[in-house]
Amino acid sequence: MMVHMSLTHAEAVDRAATVDVHEYEVHLDVTPEGHTFGSRAVVRFGARPGASTFLEFEPVAVASMTLNGVPVPSSALAGGRLLLDDLAEHNELAVSATMRYSNTGEGLHRYVDPADDNVYLYQHLFINNAGRVLPAFDQPDLKAVFKVSVTAPASWQVAANGQLESSDGGLWRFAPTKRISTYLATLFAGPFHTVTDSHDGIPLALYVRAALGEHLDEQASELFTVTKQCLDRYHEMFDIRYPFGHYQQAFAPEFNFGAMEYPGLVIFRDEMIYRSAVTESQRELRANAIAHEMAHMWFGDLVTMAWWDDLWLNESFAEYMGTRVAAEATRFTGTWTTFAMQRKAWGLRADQHPSTHPVAPVEVADTDQALLNFDGISYAKGAATLKQLVAWVGDESFLSGLNAHFAAHAYGNATLDDLLAQLAKASGRDLSAWAEVWLRRPQVNTLRTSFWPDGLLGSQSPQMTSLPARPLIVSLPWWPSSSSLSGVPECLLLCPSSTCQ
Repeated sequence: MMVHMSLTHAEAVDRAATVDVHEYEVHLDVTPEGHTFGSRAVVRFGARPGASTFLEFEPVAVASMTLNGVPVPSSALAGGRLLLDDLAEHNELAVSATMRYSNTGEGLHRYVDPADDNVYLYQHLFINNAGRVLPAFDQPDLKAVFKVSVTAPASWQVAANGQLESSDGGLWRFAPTKRISTYLATLFAGPFHTVTDSHDGIPLALYVRAALGEHLDEQASELFTVTKQCLDRYHEMFDIRYPFGHYQQAFAPEFNFGAMEYPGLVIFRDEMIYRSAVTESQRELRANAIAHEMAHMWFGDLVTMAWWDDLWLNESFAEYMGTRVAAEATRFTGTWTTFAMQRKAWGLRADQHPSTHPVAPVEVADTDQALLNFDGISYAKGAATLKQLVAWVGDESFLSGLNAHFAAHAYGNATLDDLLAQLAKASGRDLSAWAEVWLRRPQVNTLRTSFWPDGLLGSQSPQMTSLPARPLIVSLPWWPSSSSLSGVPECLLLCPSSTCQ
């Protein structure tokens, strides 16, 4: 039995300096009955000649493994890792293996619908589960093209990141993807129900298991309307249009997350296809989720964090942009109120627990630690700090910096410093001090305000008394724009110390 190992940051840095991954050509055979499926993969990658490396790989059984045409001994596979020695400048690893389905949401998850005994599959490789489906260099900064084909029962349908090229006799072939991280490769398969549409040249599709088909038909108009409105708003803000061809949204059974931002094929848990009457707040939550996952097409998919210490570049931005775009583009105009009452409170609670951490930690040691950081701090607190930042630098400068960031790192990886450099250039402000206290420092500060005839007095105290208070950015929309407060005009007060005077 394979042992699933955590990848350390040090290992990831070393491996990224050793290899350059080009392509995964993957064929999955999901026709056999039972708990296993077939996986054939060809991994093409460059390397430092003579070096050694490893791939994550957790097969049930291996039929063959070759590196550059030479058999790889079975002893090279141990502890969930495939060790390779004496690499060439250009390498091709070919593996044929039997893999095991999951019923816990990792790898290739298999679900039998009790309503009609139909079988459905979805692939979820996040954070470090690619080795459960194919041999992979499973870290976010080793992006590659995925070229996928699937043999499935003839009565099924299959969807994937890439656009469908052909389907004939149960063989489904998909176009190569853009360069994406391993954790973003997905598929959805089974006799699912489909509703299609298009908008602004982008093919749209909605998928759900057959038993929920009538409910999807009833709700498809609302889902498509929200999707189109969000696409339009993102296209207004960002210079790079939606970059992944079609925009499919699948609603999968037993999905562990609320949703996941796979490029070209977003997957939601199928509880979001309602079976009975629901409240307006539930519909708002779904619209916000659609806008959030769409934001990830730029924040996370187009430009991906280099390592999990910059998770906030994914989740804080998607939380902020999703809430903003849902409020600005859809009928659900109260999403910021919901954020303040619910999501931000989630972040405040998480930030006062012993497990608190900075929005942007200096170091995340391994993938196990990274998984723990998917909490209210990385989502809601990070989004609140971004809302504050936008108020400080101005929306025009903020969006200009983001567009420069996308242009500089499209289909690649970036860090906190990369983004701050673009925002600083666009705004003319040095953001390093702001980032140090708001992104690098954990825990909350308590803010107290008093109103005086000649202005506003603000004081704050940190939860940890050993830390100094943070600079305050106080937005005063009611203050006349022609007036000034403490010498700082345009309704913005930046306090350089713990007291605003």
